[in-house]
Amino acid sequence: MPRRNEIDHKAGQDLFSVEVYDPHFFQPFDINREFEKWAAVEVSVLNTLPDKMKSLTIPGGVYAVFLYKGPASEAEKTYRHIFMTWLPASGYLLDNRPHFALMGEKYKHEDPSSEEEIWIPVKLKLQA
Repeated sequence: MPRRNEIDHKAGQDLFSVEVYDPHFFQPFDINREFEKWAAVEVSVLNTLPDKMKSLTIPGGVYAVFLYKGPASEAEKTYRHIFMTWLPASGYLLDNRPHFALMGEKYKHEDPSSEEEIWIPVKLKLQA
């Protein structure tokens, strides 16, 4: 992120932490399994990128959005609740699209008053 000012056509000042998982990453869940992580900004026009940067287009779809308040180092508890409690009890299944956290103006990393939005891709469970 130190090079984010080199990116043209930024659509705002928000930062994103984007995770791209293998389709079977969560079955069974293994904390040691590798995944792809991006530090990102949204752009309104994608025509050129600074050297050694790549683009990622996130497909549209339904997302469950959660507001997390607290230090970044304690967000794991919220993620655990989402995947172990909320998702199984919801009418949704995890969808195979990138997950992301939106770190807007209220994001302050380790500050207890920090806020970020957690976006989890979901799809409706098929009804029998």
